Amino acid sequence: MQETIKNVVQWAADKNLLKKENSLAQMAKVTEEVGEVASALLKKDTPKLIDGIGDVMVTLIILAEQNQLRIEDCLEAAWVEISNRSGKTVDGTFIKD
Repeated sequence: MQETIKNVVQWAADKNLLKKENSLAQMAKVTEEVGEVASALLKKDTPKLIDGIGDVMVTLIILAEQNQLRIEDCLEAAWVEISNRSGKTVDGTFIKD
């Protein structure tokens, strides 16, 4: 996974995408890709779901890099926050206490 992340960052650098001022445009791209994931889920289209989730990850890696963050650090911070969270799942959604 580390190698793939490095490849994505290099690709984004080669395309001149890593400027911080591009962050809002990148966030729009993240949102677009999340919409494609939703569409794939609704259509039960596994190949498009795989592609969409991958695209979301790529766009988030680029967004992190634009803001001088590492996606691994972002994920770790989220994990630390949720790892000991208590609550329950209701209708497929986790509700924290």
